[in-house]
Amino acid sequence: MITVPGGMNSDLCDGGMKLTRRDLLKVGGSGLLGLSLGSMLKMQAHASGSSHQGGPGWGRAKSIIMVYLQGGPSHLDLWDPKINVPDNVRSVFKTIPTKIPGVHFTEVLPKLAKINDKMTMIRSMSYTPNGLFNHTAAIYQMMTGYTTDKVSPSGQLEPPSPKDFPNFGSNIIRLKPSSDPVLPFVMLPRPLQESNVVGKGGTAGFLGKGFDPYYLYPEGDDMNMGKMNNVKVDDLEMRPDVFALRLQRRAQLRDSINAAMPEIEKAVSSYNLNDYYSRALNLIVSGKTRDAFDLEQESIATRDWYGRNTFGQSCLLARRLVEAGTRVVEVIWPKVANSDNHSWDVHVNLSERMKNQSAPMLDGGLSALIADLDQRGMLEETLVVAVGEFGRSPQRGVSTSGNSNSDDGRDHWPYCYTACVAGGGAKRGYVHGESDKTGSAPLVDPVHPGELLASIYHSFGIDPETIVYNHLNQPRELVKSKAVTSLFS
Repeated sequence: MITVPGGMNSDLCDGGMKLTRRDLLKVGGSGLLGLSLGSMLKMQAHASGSSHQGGPGWGRAKSIIMVYLQGGPSHLDLWDPKINVPDNVRSVFKTIPTKIPGVHFTEVLPKLAKINDKMTMIRSMSYTPNGLFNHTAAIYQMMTGYTTDKVSPSGQLEPPSPKDFPNFGSNIIRLKPSSDPVLPFVMLPRPLQESNVVGKGGTAGFLGKGFDPYYLYPEGDDMNMGKMNNVKVDDLEMRPDVFALRLQRRAQLRDSINAAMPEIEKAVSSYNLNDYYSRALNLIVSGKTRDAFDLEQESIATRDWYGRNTFGQSCLLARRLVEAGTRVVEVIWPKVANSDNHSWDVHVNLSERMKNQSAPMLDGGLSALIADLDQRGMLEETLVVAVGEFGRSPQRGVSTSGNSNSDDGRDHWPYCYTACVAGGGAKRGYVHGESDKTGSAPLVDPVHPGELLASIYHSFGIDPETIVYNHLNQPRELVKSKAVTSLFS
């Protein structure tokens, strides 16, 4: 009988174990070679200390900024326009050249067109939806790597549950914890949302609330472009009458009491209270995160560069958080998925909404983020990923998801869309894959959302097949996909 070390709910991906399901299967045949499980683990531990690298890009990223364009931006009207196609397929916007020869964007992205030589473009994102491809189901897949089990006839999902698969950021901070006294994972400026389903795919799920992101949702309506000025971090502030030295003395007193109560200490040892307390104490005393939240420390020119709107200032704050040592920042598009105005869900009024609202914010904020990180020497170790849950239908005015669409609108389209990746070892000035003549399907090198997540894990030096245990103590891979190593140099 094979006994895997560790008790119930123990995670074999911790502390150098990093066993995958494939590893466990290998054990079955290892006896034929005279190897015990102990011998195999010893060999694996020895190998983990070697100079072996997992291919291009392995372990290059130290942090990630996920720019999540919830709502599903139209690839045809942004960064994969088509010419010589029927009028109801061709974008209403003119095309412009970019820094990559032969690659064109539309006129609504002039700033990104000037810096796309710093990033990789994946023009072949694609998947066939499992059931209804509504926003929430697609968001859940993109953020966790797994499809959901429950979708109602209306397309909406059940609310977030402790049984959910973890957001990729939660997996990263668990497997690659930060040593800096900062918030390890921050999500801003609003939750993932479709209609009344809020936060699905944005929690640590069965990993437990200890790995949830810090939710920074400033007060203000989605149309309030100045809401980032309302950022409050009172819970990271010490009361004026409590000095850091005084707080630290309290911690020493607590440790002394614990040392005198071994039975109580033993009873609660599995909860790692000392670790949690120390991290919280260091976070408050350090003040690094609190300082990072202070956008007023940035120059007027820099704040203008990113754009004086919710998205632009969120991107700027993301850079400041990463600079302070935060491992994962997820910037969620500042409008609920299925809504009007600057939402990407352009079933109607595409030409007005994209030209005057969403595209200028994306263009200014994302281009500034990538260029700023590059100028500061941070881009090589900071992975930036910009992607939505799907693209938009090649033909305007046609229903693909049961929604009604005007002649100036496009429906949901998961079969082909675009993602952008920069930094963290990603190639510069590279276009991966290609869509067909109408942007309907990949011609070559399709990339599934799970493969994109696997590539993110890979860039952090995390095996995508690393095993975690769910709420039923069942082994599950981080994601059932392989990394696309050709994205990296």
